[in-house]
Amino acid sequence: MRKEIRIKGITLGQGRPVVCVPVVETEKDQIIKKIKELTEKKVQMIEWRSDTFLGNTDPKQVQEILEEIRPMLGETIFLFTFRTRQQGGCSDLEEKKILYLNELAAKSGCADLIDLEFFEASRPEKEIRRFQRMGVKVIASHHDFSDTPDERIMRMLMEQMEAGGADIAKLAVMPKSPEDVLRLLELTFDIKVKYPDLPVVTMAMGPYGVISRISGEFFGSCITFGAAGKVSAPGQIQADALNQILDVLHESLIQA
Repeated sequence: MRKEIRIKGITLGQGRPVVCVPVVETEKDQIIKKIKELTEKKVQMIEWRSDTFLGNTDPKQVQEILEEIRPMLGETIFLFTFRTRQQGGCSDLEEKKILYLNELAAKSGCADLIDLEFFEASRPEKEIRRFQRMGVKVIASHHDFSDTPDERIMRMLMEQMEAGGADIAKLAVMPKSPEDVLRLLELTFDIKVKYPDLPVVTMAMGPYGVISRISGEFFGSCITFGAAGKVSAPGQIQADALNQILDVLHESLIQA
């Protein structure tokens, strides 16, 4: 049985979904400035999408950013992500180089969470255990920017990530109809019921999928991504508006 995942006073998978704001700036100064702004606004969670950083081929530059932002983070949960082009990201690096960047983040004292593209990794279970030993939690993720797979395939993807030891399992898909969104929401609920100790993150991208970004407390998705300016994926709502919507929905639930 997994232990409850509690990070900086927030228990993932309980109550209102956590709003994570992606940072997708391309230059070092812009990245640091954006993270400073977000921490001053006291956002719950920040994701640094390091694949958008133009200097990501130089580990020293990545480490310098991590060192500079560490004192800023305080009670803000920090997720380090390198998203490959195959998974909808902006850069391609050899797997060993991506794993090295993840290791830098894990050892930096900054990262609470590391995103690992489960089905792009050669030995994902080994990497999950390695990062966990470094003291961080691992989000195993899979992104399909072209389609919403058959329900059986989506279930298989989530169950493989669960079996691989992930602390959190994340699945993002691209719906072509409202029915696709309903299938994802039903799957999310089913996985949460079957694996109650596994925090789940799911989203349908694009305009059809907006409902999936606000309904996590109803169906079981514990993190939702909201933009502060630039979006990191199609269909993202601006974080301020997203927080307002989630507050209204949460109040309706606790009063029911």
